[in-house]
Amino acid sequence: MTIHLSLENQPLFQQAMALQQSGRLPEAAGCLRELLHALPGNSQLLAMLGLILLKTGQFADSAQYLQQSVAIEPLQPQTYLYLGIALMRLQQFEAALASYEQAIALKADYADAFCNKGNALVELKRFADALSSFNAAIAIKPDFVLAYFNRGNLLQEMKQFNQAIDSYQRTIALKPDFAEAFCNISNALRKLQRLDEALHYCDQAIALRGNDANHWFSRGNVLQDLQRFEEALSSYRQATQLKADLAEAWLKCGDVLKHLKRFAEALPSYDQAIAIQPGLAEAFANKGITLIELRRFPEALDCFAQAIAINPSDADAFCNRGLALHGLNRFTEALDSYQQALSIKSDYVEVYNNRGNTLKALNRPDEALLSFDRAIAIKADFSEAFCNRGVMLGEQLKRFEEGIASCDRAIAINPNFAEAYNNKAVILENAKLYREAGQSYEQALAINPDLDFVPGQSFFCKLMSGDWRSFNQDLSNVVKKIPLGIKVVNPFTLLSITDDPALQRQAADIWTTAKFPAFPAAFLLKYPRHDRIRIAYFSGDFCNHPVALLSARLYEMHDRQEFEIFGFSYCIEKDEMTTRLEAGFDHFIDIRRISDFEAVELARSLEIDIAVDLGGHTTSRNGIFAMRAAPLQVNFLGYAGTLAAEYIDYQIADRKVIPENSRRHYSEKIAYLPDSFLVNDTGRPISGKVFSRKEFDLPDDGFVFCCFNNTYKFNPPMFDAWMRILHGVPDSVLWLSVDNAATAGNLQQEAVQRGISADRLIFAKRLPVMEEHLARLRIGGLFLDTLPYNAHTTACDALWAGLPVLTCMGESFAGRVAASLLSAIELPELITVSLAEYEALAIELASHPEKIAAIKTKLAENRLTTALFDTGRFTKNIETAYRQMYQNHRAGLAPEHIFI
Repeated sequence: MTIHLSLENQPLFQQAMALQQSGRLPEAAGCLRELLHALPGNSQLLAMLGLILLKTGQFADSAQYLQQSVAIEPLQPQTYLYLGIALMRLQQFEAALASYEQAIALKADYADAFCNKGNALVELKRFADALSSFNAAIAIKPDFVLAYFNRGNLLQEMKQFNQAIDSYQRTIALKPDFAEAFCNISNALRKLQRLDEALHYCDQAIALRGNDANHWFSRGNVLQDLQRFEEALSSYRQATQLKADLAEAWLKCGDVLKHLKRFAEALPSYDQAIAIQPGLAEAFANKGITLIELRRFPEALDCFAQAIAINPSDADAFCNRGLALHGLNRFTEALDSYQQALSIKSDYVEVYNNRGNTLKALNRPDEALLSFDRAIAIKADFSEAFCNRGVMLGEQLKRFEEGIASCDRAIAINPNFAEAYNNKAVILENAKLYREAGQSYEQALAINPDLDFVPGQSFFCKLMSGDWRSFNQDLSNVVKKIPLGIKVVNPFTLLSITDDPALQRQAADIWTTAKFPAFPAAFLLKYPRHDRIRIAYFSGDFCNHPVALLSARLYEMHDRQEFEIFGFSYCIEKDEMTTRLEAGFDHFIDIRRISDFEAVELARSLEIDIAVDLGGHTTSRNGIFAMRAAPLQVNFLGYAGTLAAEYIDYQIADRKVIPENSRRHYSEKIAYLPDSFLVNDTGRPISGKVFSRKEFDLPDDGFVFCCFNNTYKFNPPMFDAWMRILHGVPDSVLWLSVDNAATAGNLQQEAVQRGISADRLIFAKRLPVMEEHLARLRIGGLFLDTLPYNAHTTACDALWAGLPVLTCMGESFAGRVAASLLSAIELPELITVSLAEYEALAIELASHPEKIAAIKTKLAENRLTTALFDTGRFTKNIETAYRQMYQNHRAGLAPEHIFI
């Protein structure tokens, strides 16, 4: 810009120039403003002031002075250039473009104007024109570093990554210390998946300018793509140290920690990103996903609400919100959220898959199947949908072959899909193909040894199939991991493999924490006192199942003057027992097709006082109890152990199954009944049919030992004892309830290995009519109980039929049940405390017909005169326990042990 001599002679102008040269720009601007009062309308002075204000970031004032200058003297291209830069800073891109074009019109070879024009066109998304403008700048000035750099950025924006790399390389050739060019070439190489080269260029950028947070951020991105997650995390953290307000780096720290399953550590990083940039929807969304992993579903919902408020068209946020609602068992709301995601993205396959899982949870299998099929129609190789479809077909629709085929399809798509092998195993288990199920579990573990609870389930299938080849190894693997907090076995399986109540408590703690933690605010205010105490029994076994067989008479005999009895059923099957139960309750409510959350709302609306869980860690919907269906919640009958759940207040027991020195192993307070904790139905009919031994392939002569327990209760130490008993009673046989040929074959092999002929094991098939099964038990001479998991219902069956039960009492609840039954029927002489004593007594009784006859006579006399089969007496005792629980609660007292 030409300076008029009149300005050069002005002292104020000379002072302004000197201040500018020394970097004191605000003072220089002050001098120029003062001079403008003396020389108003001087275009050069206006331009000089506009330039200084541009440099000091006062863009609006700068533009104003520059516009005045070009209005007075419109032929100065440099002034138009500066004006364009000021307007760009004010984001007035169209006006800036016009200013650059005016500069070029005045000076056709103005490379700087072409370069800046390109920048304006980029902002206006006119990429082709911008590229032409950068090319023009380079044509005029072949060594124009910034034009090459800006062109590279544009080409990268246009996804022309190879051309962008060429442009950056030209930049570097001209300016080898241009760190940003090294960083940007790395970003382009990353897009082309040339990750090793990308990392090299990032390192070059950092070597030139190691204090630039963006370079470390880019390096973290490359390392994350290389799956070098710990190094990526280190780079992102370095970026945050250099630039604490770099929200994207905090976001990436959270993402890497989430990937590393360090979920609790990830949350502060997301919080920091949100604090810096409250509108960062991705941070809210990813924090929500992390909270789902931590099962903190209410907080996750809040995050997704924030993400959706920022970006209402984010289908992912609606999808993940559905997952959080599913986790809260708010299934209907989850379906609504999935529908919103589909309204944004109609072919969102993951949503169809998730929707299928939610419909499955609602016990709407036909709709679930359609949803899974829709996902597969969109994405034919969607292995996860095939996997979920398979387990739904197998578990709920009992279409086992189709379910297995669907899982096999998932495996064919992804041979390393451990969950598909796991789900296939679940179907095989439901189909009672235990050997094949065990093999599928083993395949799942071979791919992922850390699958939650699968080692225990694999062990269970081996027990069910009588496969003990790796028994000691499997047992050791389970019991050594439980104290470490590892999710290795479900509590129910553990009952059959260890007699240690402390270990069982630890396993239940792990299971409950992982699967059914207490919900926040899962508390209930006291209801008004009701005329009758409202008791609700919850069960998935209100059908022809041992739980219902034992307890049906209890519901019928409850005192309706004092108690109002509800049955909450989520039993899939219905039969004649269901019909009886429906009549036995005051209210029988089918909750199969509603969520746990809805079931809790229903129970609360009915003001249930005491909710009784009849399933425990078997078929129970523990989520209902985790949300507090009632002020008092009780563990009874179906599960022989602690639930280790803070929301279960009491456990029904007796002094035999939970002696005083064992109470520390139970999270519940114990309600001690005076006789046995196990209820029985006094009215169970026994067929009058007299069966012969021949009808069940039993020999005409010789003593018949029997055990009708399920085979998962069998184990090598117990079987060793049985075989020694058979050795001690030469003409005897062992009659077992096994209807699986593979299992029978394994047990026969085990017998032969112990020196017992295979034909001394006789296998009884299940009889469809319970009355006839009870009648055939009379053929047996002595029922041999199992340890560590005793006979429960099968022991009651035997004693009711008149068949003595010999037990070895253990330490855990499950291992002391038969002792409880025998005490209640006043046959303590059949309770032993060691396997040696157990074996000796079995041999003695079988070898002395008069002794076993005396036992049977005593059993016949005691059957209807003692406590065990006195349902009326049991009902009064448990009602007394319920009454005391309720009274303590009404008095504002915390649960305490109850002794009836």
